[in-house]
Amino acid sequence: MNKLLVSLALTLGVATAAHAVEGNAEAGQAKAAVCGACHGADGNSPAPNFPKLAGQGERYLLKQITDIKEGRRTVIEMTGILDGMSEQDMADVAAYFASQTASLGAADPALAARGEEIFRGGNLETGLPACTGCHSPTGQGNPPAGYPHLAGQHATYTAKQLTDFREGNRTNDGDSMIMRTVASRLSNKDIEAVASYIQGLR
Repeated sequence: MNKLLVSLALTLGVATAAHAVEGNAEAGQAKAAVCGACHGADGNSPAPNFPKLAGQGERYLLKQITDIKEGRRTVIEMTGILDGMSEQDMADVAAYFASQTASLGAADPALAARGEEIFRGGNLETGLPACTGCHSPTGQGNPPAGYPHLAGQHATYTAKQLTDFREGNRTNDGDSMIMRTVASRLSNKDIEAVASYIQGLR
């Protein structure tokens, strides 16, 4: 009986902790002001090397912000920026950017066909899965699962992330190493093509 009570208490404690911090988009707008310098006030970064955050899943954003703050993901440009943010602050910022609408992009016509082939069909010969499996056919991602929204993302940024996963410079894709495995099966030309296709996806 005591073991049952302890187990129940631990389960309730974990469940409560998981829902203890809920993001508030309205509060997040003011807290995200510093982010606007690189990511744009509404999360639509004008610079291709900084990711668009607008419309990104709240769960994914919070994980990335937390990973960066706690050192599991290195982003030199964000050094020190998150130091003063509490868990609630980060949840609010994630909620704010998730509530915004992502801007559209355009693919390079010379790369679009190859990029679409990779995104929608993968490559059976190399064991490369289609991107649609996790990120959806429209690139909207899977917010409940924490898989990111890709459609419209800057090609420069996407290509860098895929390259970093492939080279082991980015490792915060969990113990299953999903993105590191996927990226290891992409050539430089494949990365360029799929990143361009994603930029124009809508």
